[in-house]
Amino acid sequence: MSSSSTNTTLNIPVLLASLGILYLFSKLWRAHLEMAKFDGIPAVGPSGLLSSFISGMRYVKNARELIKEGYEKYHGRAFKISIPNSGWMVIATGPELVNDIRKASDEYLSFDEALNEFLQIDYTLGKPHREHLYHVNVVRNAVTRNLSARYSDVRDEIIAAFSEEIPVTDDWTSINAYDTILRIVCRTSNRLFVGLPLCRDPDWIDLNIQFTVRVNSIAAIINLFPDILKPIVGNLLSPTGTATRRAHRHIGHIIQDRLDKQDQYGRDWEDKPNDLVSWLLDENPGGKYRTAEDIAMRLLNTNMAAIHTTFFLLSWFSDTLILHNDICHKFKSPSPASSTTWQSNRTQSSKLSERKSSPSLKNMDGAKFLWATSAKWIVFMKEVTRMVGVGVLVSGRKVMKDFTFSDGTRLPAGSTVCIPVWAMHHDERHYEDPNEFKPFRFSDMRDIEENGNIKHQMITPNSDYFLFGTGRHACPGRFFAVNELKTLLAHTLLTYDVKLEGFSKEVPEPTLFTSAIIPNQKAKVLFRKRIMMD
Repeated sequence: MSSSSTNTTLNIPVLLASLGILYLFSKLWRAHLEMAKFDGIPAVGPSGLLSSFISGMRYVKNARELIKEGYEKYHGRAFKISIPNSGWMVIATGPELVNDIRKASDEYLSFDEALNEFLQIDYTLGKPHREHLYHVNVVRNAVTRNLSARYSDVRDEIIAAFSEEIPVTDDWTSINAYDTILRIVCRTSNRLFVGLPLCRDPDWIDLNIQFTVRVNSIAAIINLFPDILKPIVGNLLSPTGTATRRAHRHIGHIIQDRLDKQDQYGRDWEDKPNDLVSWLLDENPGGKYRTAEDIAMRLLNTNMAAIHTTFFLLSWFSDTLILHNDICHKFKSPSPASSTTWQSNRTQSSKLSERKSSPSLKNMDGAKFLWATSAKWIVFMKEVTRMVGVGVLVSGRKVMKDFTFSDGTRLPAGSTVCIPVWAMHHDERHYEDPNEFKPFRFSDMRDIEENGNIKHQMITPNSDYFLFGTGRHACPGRFFAVNELKTLLAHTLLTYDVKLEGFSKEVPEPTLFTSAIIPNQKAKVLFRKRIMMD
């Protein structure tokens, strides 16, 4: 009995070790079979079973360089790149393959499923946001449709936010650009979304900023883990519970009151507020989604998208514009009859601002805005986004069924394919001297190209410019984002003299993490009251 017991005890570690080796072997074999599906697609970096893992680790900090390398080496084809714990990502290059992605149905290439994986939506936003995307239609339709009607409110909030965050003084004042711009953007967006007084509540502002930052950072962390561990890590890090409770304290009673009035008086009741809460209720599919908690989370979700994009772009625009202040003062209008300097443009902009121009009026990239009299100034913004951008990749799609590109390249179901937007924006096939910053590049292109006024609007995706994606899944909030940005920059230029503290020749170096390009969080900007010039 004793000898048998001893033998059994001694065999347990051997058994466990054998099972462990068997499990590891099976994982490696499955990984080998999975990798074999991509054999027809060339790789950037090592493509061996173990060496590709090392390449995947390089992707975390060097994604931009790795993708640019593949873009130049395999242009016109698809190539693959290893990403941490997720196998291969396929990058499509050349107009034919990009057009294949644009035209593909969701049945084959799904934008929503790719976004679900990128943001790990089940854990960062909650399963209802994966199951039903009715808030996207609200942004695409109701938000865009009401921009003109609510423009004066947005502009009023910009003026108020700047006056509180950056008081106008005669002496130079140092401001942390990252934190200050976040708060101003959050207040401005929420004036449209929830109105006064909530848009100015410090805790509501902090909640939305922190939620935006946490969702993106938590998603990036979860994606570093293998699939088997993602549920554990995701549930441990999920911000949804805390965020929902905190949001409900601020706006739960408001949402419930709207729900009750809609039940009592119908959809169009008297004095119904014209804001995002009402627009979400109008689009709400009912059932389990018709709750104060669900509406509150949709508000946070919409805020996240608005704050993330607008903040990144405004940071790049501000830094670049400051560094090119000499160009601003030398600028001449192309029209001999209105040969005005930049200073004259700022003066005329002041007059326009008093009229509170509506974004629906034509001028300046589709809107008669209060910035300047020349359309050249809005294309400055487009050139900045071409040079810097907010990410290395765009238009990610999850392959739902085996998909074949027009050149015969086959993508296996379960894989992910993206467009290398940063590399495309720095490609001499699309842009002359692509690595040189030319403030009025797109203005010149407008003048010489057929339909240039339409093609080179900042909100218009085309075969050369992909800031907001492409096709029917192009960013639904791009109209609001661009119009908000115009007004934010206009107010800055009309109110302040600005310069970067410690940076005289180059935009502060961004942080690169996987495919994200994040503005410098330590950069400081000096502000003072604008000195009027004759």
